[in-house]
Amino acid sequence: MGRVVVVGSLSIDLVTQVERHPGPGETVLGTGLERMAGGKGANQAVAAAACGATVVMVGAVGSDEAGSAYLARLSARGIDVASIRVAPGCPTGHALIAVDEAGESSIVVVAGANATVDPDDLDVLGSVGPGDVVLLQLEVPSEVVTSAVRRASARAARVVLNLAPYALLPPDVVALADPLVVNEHEALLLADSESMPASLLVTFGAAGAAWDGDQLTGPEVDPSQVLDMSGAGDAFCGALSAALVAGADRHAALRSALAAGADAVRHRGAQRDPVL
Repeated sequence: MGRVVVVGSLSIDLVTQVERHPGPGETVLGTGLERMAGGKGANQAVAAAACGATVVMVGAVGSDEAGSAYLARLSARGIDVASIRVAPGCPTGHALIAVDEAGESSIVVVAGANATVDPDDLDVLGSVGPGDVVLLQLEVPSEVVTSAVRRASARAARVVLNLAPYALLPPDVVALADPLVVNEHEALLLADSESMPASLLVTFGAAGAAWDGDQLTGPEVDPSQVLDMSGAGDAFCGALSAALVAGADRHAALRSALAAGADAVRHRGAQRDPVL
C-alpha cells in the first residue's frame, strides 16, 4: 500500500472558550487557555495516520521547545518526521482560537516556521509514485504548494488539494487535484476565479459533501454532542486521503471522510488527545 505524504503546516493552538465571538472593537472574556497541537497539515497527517495510513509529514517547526514537542508527538503516532525541517532562530507556528458555546471557532494564524517552508524541502516527493497520495493545504507558501502539486503529478501520484485558507493558485495546479477539496465559502470564491478544477469535492458541514455533484450525507451528530468544529475539515481530508491510498472508491472514501469529520466535532481541539 502507498503512503500519504502531507505537505503543510504545524502549529500550536492556543484555545479559549467564549460565550460568543466579539464584534469589531469589542472585548469578551475567555474561559481557560489550553495549548494544543494544530496546523492544518499536521491535523490532516494525524487524521490519516489514525485511519491506518502510512504517513510522511513535510513542513517546518521552530528551534524551540514547542517544535521539539511536536516532532516527538508525531513520531509517537507513527508519522515519518524526517522531512520536517527545524528552522533555526524561528518560532514554531501558532494559532489563536476562540470557541463559542455552539462550537464555532474564530482563528488567527501566526505562521512562524511555516512561512519558511520552501521547494527545497520537497525532496521526499522524488520518491512518490502512482500508489501514493500527496495531500496539501495553504498554510505554507503558495509557491511550495504549486511546486509540490506539479512534482507529485509528474510522478503520477494522486494529489488531494484542500484549498484552505483560500488563495488563488495557477489554473494548472487546481486542475491537477483529484480532488480539489473546498467548503461552501471557498467554493464561491473559486467560482469567481478563472481556475477550473477537473475534480471538485465540496463539503457542507452537517449536510455532507458532494464530489463532482454526487452528494452523500454523513452520520448525524446531535447538537448537544458538538464541542468544537475547528478540526472537522482536517479530519475529513486526512481520512479521505487514507481511504484513497488504501484503494477505496469515491463513495467509500467519502463515507470514511464524513465519519471522521463527524467524530472530530465531538472532542475539543483539532486533533484527538491534542494537549501538548
